[in-house]
Amino acid sequence: MGFWGFCDLLLLAAAIASIAFSVVWRQPNLLINLTMDTQHLNAGLIMGVILLVSWLVSIGALLSPTRSTTGFVVLNWAIVIDSIAILVVGTSLWFYTLHIQDNYLAVWEVQSNATKIAVQDLFQCCGYFEPNDTTVAIGGFCSSPAFVAGLYNATVTTANACVGPITGYAEPMLNQVFTYVYGFMAVVISLFLASLCVIKTRQEKERFRKIDAKRGGRGFV
Repeated sequence: MGFWGFCDLLLLAAAIASIAFSVVWRQPNLLINLTMDTQHLNAGLIMGVILLVSWLVSIGALLSPTRSTTGFVVLNWAIVIDSIAILVVGTSLWFYTLHIQDNYLAVWEVQSNATKIAVQDLFQCCGYFEPNDTTVAIGGFCSSPAFVAGLYNATVTTANACVGPITGYAEPMLNQVFTYVYGFMAVVISLFLASLCVIKTRQEKERFRKIDAKRGGRGFV
């Protein structure tokens, strides 16, 4: 039960981490808010709640009578749901990075001019794919249309544009997040296997108890 308890604590830690980051990253922060949209954060929050519910189920299983395996069977079904949630969230983040420039163009286009200007000032860039494209917000570093037009480089059209700095910040962060999410899979698989061992042990003890009861002896266990 020692290994099972360790895996169960890791499940709780994964649940708390998922919920905590999904809440903390909603706080005002220019780059994090740009990188992690509400859909990403909601997915992480839902996954965290699912993991937390499974941990509560595991406590119920642990407190169940030693002759019963029902609690651990229910727990393993909950762990199957956990693994599906982890796979969906992790894969969706990974797939998002495969088309990261186009995906963040959509994010950039819906930002307010104030947010765009703040990002442009931070990275000293203008526009998205090109400094003088239609997504540029005039103000701050990108002080005027004439200044923006002067940043355009016909040889390297993305030079002085914000696509590089934005995706350069977002991609490592997303890679780290989905790597950690996939790491949760090792936790739930380990707990699943440990629960199977507990089920097998309890079944064996119950079988020997019944044999002992029939023989009228003090028993094997």
